[in-house]
Amino acid sequence: MAGIVIGIVVVLLLCGGAVTAALLLFSNETSVDSDTTNANATIDGVVDYRTTRPDILTRQHVSVTPTYSVRPPVGGNHDATWQNCEGDVYANPIGDAHAVHSLEHGAVWITYRPDLPADQLESLKSKVTGREYTMLSPYPTLDQPISLQAWGYQLKVDSADDERIDQFLNKYRMTASIEPGAPCSNGTTASG
Repeated sequence: MAGIVIGIVVVLLLCGGAVTAALLLFSNETSVDSDTTNANATIDGVVDYRTTRPDILTRQHVSVTPTYSVRPPVGGNHDATWQNCEGDVYANPIGDAHAVHSLEHGAVWITYRPDLPADQLESLKSKVTGREYTMLSPYPTLDQPISLQAWGYQLKVDSADDERIDQFLNKYRMTASIEPGAPCSNGTTASG
């Protein structure tokens, strides 16, 4: 009799475990689907150079600094050394050719005009500091106060309070990489 009771308990535990596993799988699939929907949502104002100008997204390592037709650049030939992009905040401009290499690795590069108000700069710093695959630097020739770049994508905004900044970071950080898994550490930290 004890053997039958133990057998029934084991069967009930196995059935309960199978039901729990099925519910967890369904729950994970649902959350992945909703994340995919959000990831595929368009962000108003993002320029998709992958579609409109794939010719500018060449990928050669070069020793001479390339001329970029889009400023700040969103891709193209670049220096063999990437810019460190482990949540790095640079007080001075960084080299375009190093930054482009970081974009190839999956970084989002946020640039701003040097006259950006201090409170807005602090807001941008809080979005980048310590966040892998991001970097922030001034860019004196910007035509708008703030510009975000990922490989092949760009968004320019007037204010650090613009909700599209977080949307861009969430959508393109790491996922725009054309070298998935490439590092953002051990790059150059040169600026100025």
